[in-house]
Amino acid sequence: MTVPARDMVLIEAGTLRMGSDDFYPDERPVHERKIAAFLIDRYEVTNEDYARFVDATGYVTVAERELDPAAFPGADPADLVPGAMVFTPTTGPVSLDDWRAWWRWQPGAFWCRPAGPGSSIDGLLRHPVVHIAFEDAVAYAEWAGGRLPTEAEHEYAARGGLVGARFAWGDEAYPDGVAQANSWLGRFPYDNQGVGGTAPVGSYPANGYGLFDMTGNVWEWTSDYYTPRHLRLSDKPVDAGKRANLLATASAQDGFATPRRVLKGGSHLCSPEYCLRFRPAARSPQAEDTGMSHIGFRIARDA
Repeated sequence: MTVPARDMVLIEAGTLRMGSDDFYPDERPVHERKIAAFLIDRYEVTNEDYARFVDATGYVTVAERELDPAAFPGADPADLVPGAMVFTPTTGPVSLDDWRAWWRWQPGAFWCRPAGPGSSIDGLLRHPVVHIAFEDAVAYAEWAGGRLPTEAEHEYAARGGLVGARFAWGDEAYPDGVAQANSWLGRFPYDNQGVGGTAPVGSYPANGYGLFDMTGNVWEWTSDYYTPRHLRLSDKPVDAGKRANLLATASAQDGFATPRRVLKGGSHLCSPEYCLRFRPAARSPQAEDTGMSHIGFRIARDA
């Protein structure tokens, strides 16, 4: 099967003023990175895109695979079934200190059964694919002749040419009261006055580079290992994701061996009262082996 042509945008080489000193500690310090020219998808990878990949290759995602009991010492074997993490709104206000109040492990959930058995992607083909682990994103990218963007590339592209702006469109979260990205509108995690889930790609205005959903809709995988603050790098151009920031083991969360990668862009679950991360500078750690109902990706290529 021929790999479909991609709608990609050329991002010219330049200098990124990366990070923010105004929000979360892991976005600091603000520093400069030189970025080599690269290509990046105009849209997030959709369910339709991923279905073509699976049909062509027979690929089985991490969320569909049997779990190894040795990797989960002490767990009830009955609980060790394939699945993924699914967001579930609460019935009312809860403490925002414990994410387990609104996330549940759903057996049988994976990319084309996003809410578990009985669900489907019918009517969602132009929505971003979710429940994608890092390995799943890399496999698709390689099949499509690309790679995942680096964290710096993603942030540079997301800014759309706006230097130092808080959001991809300026400094106001909701200019004239209008949402510019698919994020949570209302009281989190029980009263969403917005879309209430993913939106078809391209539903919100493009940024200055003509890219859609670089913030909001779903978090996107990058190739970089997560560190709790930015590391100052040399003046050399970013080398298309071939350089790791740190050893993988250094990025693993305390008590776990699985490395964590940087997610960028925020998602439809980002709320100003809990997670103001639908911003280019925002970042989040994610274990490589875990897909969730608000995580997707897009791919990049060398220019």
